Amino acid sequence: GPERWHENYPMAKGDKQSPIEINSKDVRHDTSLGPWHASYDPGAAKTILNNGRTCRVVFDDTFDRSVLRGGPLTGAYRLRQLHLHWGSSDDHGSEHVIDGVKYAAELHMVHWNPKHGNFAGALKQPDGVAVVGIFLKVGKTPKPEMKRILEEIDNIKTKGKEAPFLHFDPSILFPKSRDYWTYHGSFTTPPCEECITWILLREPIEVSSDQMAKLRSLSKNGENEPVNPLVDNWRPPQPVKGRIVRASFK
Repeated sequence: GPERWHENYPMAKGDKQSPIEINSKDVRHDTSLGPWHASYDPGAAKTILNNGRTCRVVFDDTFDRSVLRGGPLTGAYRLRQLHLHWGSSDDHGSEHVIDGVKYAAELHMVHWNPKHGNFAGALKQPDGVAVVGIFLKVGKTPKPEMKRILEEIDNIKTKGKEAPFLHFDPSILFPKSRDYWTYHGSFTTPPCEECITWILLREPIEVSSDQMAKLRSLSKNGENEPVNPLVDNWRPPQPVKGRIVRASFK
């Protein structure tokens, strides 16, 4: 489990690990933080897959086709993939915790900085990657945004399964408010490289309990192995170690 990752991946015990718990009283409102902008090409969507750890949608990132800019970022970052973290029940599953609140799931849109040549090169740089994090909360009115991803779940039930996922605009997953927290952190899966500028959106998007159940119907095992539900693929909050979380809002 996560508490032993550092045995093979020493970086997992580093000073800038993610996720973290964000406490409003410790957050610094930074007036210099401008709005962020995403311009995504729906034609860049390629495939959806179950890698045994998460459900991932992969995008074409060979040129500046779908990019994120603004906010705390300098330059344009290319969208590479999005994936989710979720729990075994609706009362937990997010990786970041806000004032003690855990959400049912957390969606990560992973972008990288092309000035570093390629994705592998970006992983080695402090400004290499930008991740937009979106919380999913369970409510009465399921939002249609997640529908498209969840419709494909039956095609990728088991580990290693991949299906075409074409013409999808991930910006439909953004909440109405563009307010965000930002801090410097890491990937939440080994080797936990500390190359990420996090842009965590304050407003969650809403999903239904049935939609969450659909995610939990994925298996972390291969096709001919016993069904082992893919749940609780979140990493617990890590020590903040003096980092300042900045907010774009008061």
